Amino acid sequence: MMWLIRFLLFALILFLIYRTIKFILNPKRKLELAHEQKRFYLLDDPNNVRKNFLLTYKGALFEGEKYLGTTNTQFDVVSIFIWPHSVNALKGFVREDFRFLEQIIQVDYPNAKIDWKSPVKEFIQKNHDPETPYE
Repeated sequence: MMWLIRFLLFALILFLIYRTIKFILNPKRKLELAHEQKRFYLLDDPNNVRKNFLLTYKGALFEGEKYLGTTNTQFDVVSIFIWPHSVNALKGFVREDFRFLEQIIQVDYPNAKIDWKSPVKEFIQKNHDPETPYE
């Protein structure tokens, strides 16, 4: 009887260690933590074109939708639409911030044309000084 209790206790400890490691390495938790700390983090599955990616930068959360198409040699992601989850979180953003995000995304998807949805699209297209903050 005593060996059964020891075995169950050992199994419980192993299960708790497993769950703790799984919690620490969870990508969604890392995204939420980066969002709270206003750091950059990209949550993406490059092998799954149907799954949208999430990224956070300077406290703003963005979502990107990938579209598959053909290039000269292969099928690849050819178009990406990105939009902010909250327009209010864009306070203080400048054009260079959006260019930085585009460059980061281009690393994983070099054949993709990146389009922003409103209101970021209109802000980028304005012909003002690049250091003018978006309000």
